Amino acid sequence: MRRRTPPPPAPLPQRDGVDPVRVRLPAGGAWATVGEHLVERLSGAGPGVIEAMFAAGRIVGADGRPVPVDAPYRPGMFVWFYRELPAEVPVPFPLPVVYRDEHIVVADKPHFLATTPRGSHVTQTALARLRHDLGIPALSAAHRLDRLTAGLVLFTVRPGERGAYQTLFGARRVAKEYEAIAPYDAALALPRTVRSRILKERGVQAAWEVAGEPNAETLVELAEKRGGLGRYRLRPRTGQTHQLRVHLNALGVPILGDPLYPEVLPPVPAGDFRRPLQLLARRLEFTDPVTGAAHVFTSGRTLLAWSSYPDWAAD
Repeated sequence: MRRRTPPPPAPLPQRDGVDPVRVRLPAGGAWATVGEHLVERLSGAGPGVIEAMFAAGRIVGADGRPVPVDAPYRPGMFVWFYRELPAEVPVPFPLPVVYRDEHIVVADKPHFLATTPRGSHVTQTALARLRHDLGIPALSAAHRLDRLTAGLVLFTVRPGERGAYQTLFGARRVAKEYEAIAPYDAALALPRTVRSRILKERGVQAAWEVAGEPNAETLVELAEKRGGLGRYRLRPRTGQTHQLRVHLNALGVPILGDPLYPEVLPPVPAGDFRRPLQLLARRLEFTDPVTGAAHVFTSGRTLLAWSSYPDWAAD
């Protein structure tokens, strides 16, 4: 089996911690020029946008030089350019680094900050911020947290080592502990291990449980109760999308501030940072696959609904 030739390095630097877009011209097709192909391929950018980018010299080849709009089409050729990004509302919370060495960075992500660029969240992401602030353009995420979930995220410094750290998560060799604030139910017998099959379809906001072989497993414990609230300790053995949120909802104690479970609520306006989801990735424990060091990291964050419910619930 032939190995695919890796692409050449990007001739453009990152901008605000975000990589330039790379496009590889495919084989086949009847395009005579690079311009014809990109105008067709990127038609969603709007009338005249791609032509204007060519005219301004903003589409470059592997040598960093502008590619003329009438350059002959060559299958396999790479071109790069910067996306024109809409303005994003800044997420006004700090992103402290818990640990850093020559191999990894562990950050304590706040609520509302996406882990990696996706959809409308590009520059306001943990990855873009850390690349910019730490001066590590090659930084990559080894796993992800939901945008609404706070807590520990592991990033890798060297591209060649990323796979080793990602494998830790895929092989379930990372002990993860979360904390959640949800209603207290005296009739709910805990601790218990919840096992179910969770499905999440692309383009559908909420996941749901279905019959079949379980693909999600969570140990749920009650760490403390106070009035009508419980502070729950969650230890997932798997990493399905929204797993902890789905499992607590299925137990009848949905996490406070959850906009999807038990029901999908209307989206809040950009910049509305009230009532964050009360879910925190509290602890990560693993043996470093590169150095062999035993790592245990703990988030310094607290969940506001537990420390001051009136402040969390305030308008």
